[in-house]
Amino acid sequence: MALLDDVNSELATINDDLPAAMVAQAAAMFQFGGGLRQTSSKQVVLFAQFDSLEAAKWLRNAIVNQFQHQAQEVAKRQPLHEQNGAKQPKFDAVIKSVRRKTPQGQIIQRYNVVVDHGAMGLAVWLGLYNPRIHRVVRGLPPEIVNGKIPQIKAAWRGAFMAHGRISDIGTAGYLEVICPTHEAALALQGAAHRLGISAKTRQVRSSERVTLRDPDAIERLLNLIGAPQSAREWTGKRTDGEPRGKTNRLANFDDANMRRSAKAAAEATEKVRNAFEILGDDIPPKLRAAGQLRLDHRDASLEELGRLADPPISKDAIAGRIRRLLQKAEKVQNARQQGL
Repeated sequence: MALLDDVNSELATINDDLPAAMVAQAAAMFQFGGGLRQTSSKQVVLFAQFDSLEAAKWLRNAIVNQFQHQAQEVAKRQPLHEQNGAKQPKFDAVIKSVRRKTPQGQIIQRYNVVVDHGAMGLAVWLGLYNPRIHRVVRGLPPEIVNGKIPQIKAAWRGAFMAHGRISDIGTAGYLEVICPTHEAALALQGAAHRLGISAKTRQVRSSERVTLRDPDAIERLLNLIGAPQSAREWTGKRTDGEPRGKTNRLANFDDANMRRSAKAAAEATEKVRNAFEILGDDIPPKLRAAGQLRLDHRDASLEELGRLADPPISKDAIAGRIRRLLQKAEKVQNARQQGL
């Protein structure tokens, strides 16, 4: 899985300046890579396992160099009567290398990030444990699910780094994340929809998975979560039967009208993507479906989009729904700019 290694290495170089995004990424890495566990000595630990050493180092550095400092700053801003007698939060993490042999006799190297000192406090900080009801969060924390787009991108990045898979050369195209629970799968699927990407949940034996198979959607997701170089590499590795990128298609267009149509479709796609980011979950189902068709089939004509709809609709109908989607987004954007 050379390409998977390349994607993880590229994602591990991202250091988002937005603290909420870093929290979202770390929370997803723990949730999809391991979670809270109780040892034989009844000690609670927080751990995550990775194929990539770079991913493990990113998580450890975030805990030691970022979250530790942030949590202490928050504690200092608490009222004095709450600070009296309270311990300053302290998180610590170590990376442990693990080797195991597969049934085929192959030796596999894994890297565990383990937090034993301050594990419960870190779990609360990341939103993985709800102290009010004393319960582990089984999906993604509400602060992430209802958060801003950078948090959604970071959560997908963390989930992929923890348990993601992507097809390599000569195989059918797919990208998927193996999920620890059904709730986590639904949360990740919803996060993809907030990014304007259609993803499906499926069960394979005893595991839940969120899967993308559309080549354009996979390429777009890789770009959104911060792996543009890997996205370009993956695009070049598609099997011959899969559609190529817009650039390759345009190079083969002989007719100027087709060029103009492709350009108009690309501009419409960008407008729809912006509309999805502005509106979030506040999109009527018919308008969302029409917009998703435009995102999934960037170079298709309106007539073709109408035929792809379920049930099929006319060219004018699909155009009208996309137009109403863009108008709704423009109205919301204007209201925000005016402070309403």
